[in-house]
Amino acid sequence: MSAVDKSVCTTTGCGKPAQLQCPTCVKLGVEGSYFCSQACFRTSWSTHKSSHEVSNPKSTYDPFPTYRYTGPLRPVYPLSPRRPVPSDIPRPDYADSPDGVSRLEQSYRNAQIEVMTGEKLETMKRVCQLGREVLDAAARAIKVGVTTDEIDRVVHEATIERKAYPSTMNYYSFPKSVCTSVNEVICHGIPDQRKLEDGDIINIDISLFKDGVHTDMNKTYLVGNVDKKYKKLVKTTRECLQKAIDMVKPGVRYRDLGAVIEKHAKANGFSVVRTYCGHGVGRMFHSAPNVPHYAMNKAIGIMKPGHVFTIEPMINQGNFQDQTWRDNWTSVTVDGKRSAQFEHTILVTEDGHEVLTRRLPTSPPSQLDGI
Repeated sequence: MSAVDKSVCTTTGCGKPAQLQCPTCVKLGVEGSYFCSQACFRTSWSTHKSSHEVSNPKSTYDPFPTYRYTGPLRPVYPLSPRRPVPSDIPRPDYADSPDGVSRLEQSYRNAQIEVMTGEKLETMKRVCQLGREVLDAAARAIKVGVTTDEIDRVVHEATIERKAYPSTMNYYSFPKSVCTSVNEVICHGIPDQRKLEDGDIINIDISLFKDGVHTDMNKTYLVGNVDKKYKKLVKTTRECLQKAIDMVKPGVRYRDLGAVIEKHAKANGFSVVRTYCGHGVGRMFHSAPNVPHYAMNKAIGIMKPGHVFTIEPMINQGNFQDQTWRDNWTSVTVDGKRSAQFEHTILVTEDGHEVLTRRLPTSPPSQLDGI
């Protein structure tokens, strides 16, 4: 904490003379945050930290200056305030939970794979199409100089316009309405004040909750003039997803998808992330089955009509291993090399499959044509 001229401690019920100020407030130009001692500062932290979410900060900064980053990307804080969701929009069970934990997911942790039929399945199909519309809106916002926080605004507003809740918001305390993962970020990037640069790649991961069900999808986009080696990574990742989708039909083991993904990734000189996997989606944001993307995995389950799940391979240029920034969300490659990801929500049908989050006639043109 920083020493300043005497004032009064802002801790509730204290009022003692104070000579210390929160260092983050000093960086941001937030005035009036005085404390008489470190003890009072710690006592007030749970409420005081909200003052860091200012709309017009004096400056941006790296919140983890001593962290040993693996690549050139840095978080650019402060984060914008959490965007409001109108009270008339139904919320998932974790939306207003202090810890963001879904009790529903916890209670069904070892349950069998849900079979969707009838009206619930029709609802799932509609919500998936709405999710695709939101993803397309985010894609149209991508350009050099746009911040990932601006993309979060676009996603949030498009979601609210459809009377849906952004599933990521407060899920295990995630602070935003979308995940934006740039360059060496594998997944779960938090939108912030960093501006997209020419040559970046960015994954946008969209999740909506509406009418009692979630949908989930993502896509990696090229920003400006992207080097051909990164284009190859993105194209190969999309091919890995498609090869796995082509396998989906009744009777196929979920564990078998990983082999075809890893074979194609390795054939192109890339590796497959093992920490994260596809999953069931519907009443719960994440549920059975688990769908690993690497060979020789031990996933349980056989595909049956009515199963709805995601396939979402994360493919790295270099080492397959990952580590997490101190925000406890942003997963990055251990060697700082780039990573790409694509995700669809898939329905198993009687004789094959249906991609519920497929492109719409109004979707922006593919960037991968001709690569």
